[in-house]
Amino acid sequence: MKENEFYGCIRQILANAPRNQYTAELHLQMIKYADELGNITSKEFCEGVGLKKSFGTEFSKMRNLTKRLRAAGLKPELL
Repeated sequence: MKENEFYGCIRQILANAPRNQYTAELHLQMIKYADELGNITSKEFCEGVGLKKSFGTEFSKMRNLTKRLRAAGLKPELL
């Protein structure tokens, strides 16, 4: 999947997320697309999805969490 394609998917899902579930959905998408996001900086991610740069911290947290989840058996591609 190309970079602009997964950014578009994430933007669409976030646009349809209930207001009280926006951040949880953002985290889920970061985990789901972890492979595609592997070489992307938090700044690039925020710009690509159209988020405030303050969400870069969340991006970094989810990248680290994904490694631990995978070690525990999670398959992000199934999300």
